[in-house]
Amino acid sequence: QLQLVESGGGLVRPGGSLRLSCAASGFTLDYNSIGWFRQAPGKEREGVSCITDSDGSTHYADSVKGRFTISRDNAKNTVYLQMNSLKPEDTAVYYCAAVLFRLCVLEGDEYKYWGQGTQVTVSA
Repeated sequence: QLQLVESGGGLVRPGGSLRLSCAASGFTLDYNSIGWFRQAPGKEREGVSCITDSDGSTHYADSVKGRFTISRDNAKNTVYLQMNSLKPEDTAVYYCAAVLFRLCVLEGDEYKYWGQGTQVTVSA
């Protein structure tokens, strides 16, 4: 069974950090572009960051540039999202998604496999 499983979410104070993980099972992340997306209550899904396997290129939403860093460890079949200087507006359910043989984009409709999400809450 092909699965993506997110972990690492939680409650953190403004200015704090979290590292999200996206682990694949049932398939390899090799040759897959991986995207991180988030959705807050009452808001549309937003592309946060993505990484392409073939050349390691990355993209970030303007709202997270300089604060979030995406990385991948293909040996562990896992992609990470390091989130620093968190703000209350970062509160959302975070999802990872995968697509094969594509350059990464921050458009969710381009992705085929999705995880179930992990909640991130930034609050004092």
